[in-house]
Amino acid sequence: MPDPFLPGDPPIPLILRRSAQARRISLRISQLDGRVTLTMPKRLKEAEGLAFAREKESWIRKHLEARGADVAIGIGAQFPLGGKMVRVEVGQGRRIQLGTETVRVPGREDRVPARLAAHLKELARDRLSGACDDYAAILGKPYTKLTLRDTRSRWGSCTADGGLMFSWRLILTPPEVLDYVAAHEVAHLAQMNHSPAFWAEVERIYGPYKDARAWLRTHGSDLHRYRFA
Repeated sequence: MPDPFLPGDPPIPLILRRSAQARRISLRISQLDGRVTLTMPKRLKEAEGLAFAREKESWIRKHLEARGADVAIGIGAQFPLGGKMVRVEVGQGRRIQLGTETVRVPGREDRVPARLAAHLKELARDRLSGACDDYAAILGKPYTKLTLRDTRSRWGSCTADGGLMFSWRLILTPPEVLDYVAAHEVAHLAQMNHSPAFWAEVERIYGPYKDARAWLRTHGSDLHRYRFA
């Protein structure tokens, strides 16, 4: 049976979840993808849950509007690169060309999103590798590998064996934010925690970090609105 939705302009799909632990109805709006989840006690009638969602419709629409709509990447679309908005345009030749306000992508239009995503991942790997090399040298502890993913719950991680993982979407952020995340994860090579000693290491190898950390907390979820699929 398909999940229900709230009618209107536009209609709002609802993901219905039943939980044996739930004692009341709750609503959650994901800042990453805008999905609205309606969680209900296991034995509650679905009609009661939908009535609750209808009562909260204005609240739901307000939060979805504040989040902003998803942006499908293609010719004419705009997205942030290095913290500055650029526009995707038709390119010539075989290589993607980066300008101050444009990104020119040659080839078939239906291949633009995939080609651009692959290019951005290469840029992210180069920038993150360079930053991690620099910070690891200052720290005096090498990392073992660096991998990129399109993670939703975290921007980076460090494993006990020295492996570093980052979201490739960091290439969309201002350079100082990407550098902060690189320093944050490299610092975990010395301190696998978030103790005062850990933050002291971050500040030693990166410098004052609070502004970059605040930017990520405020604007980070917005970067997941850009769809390169």
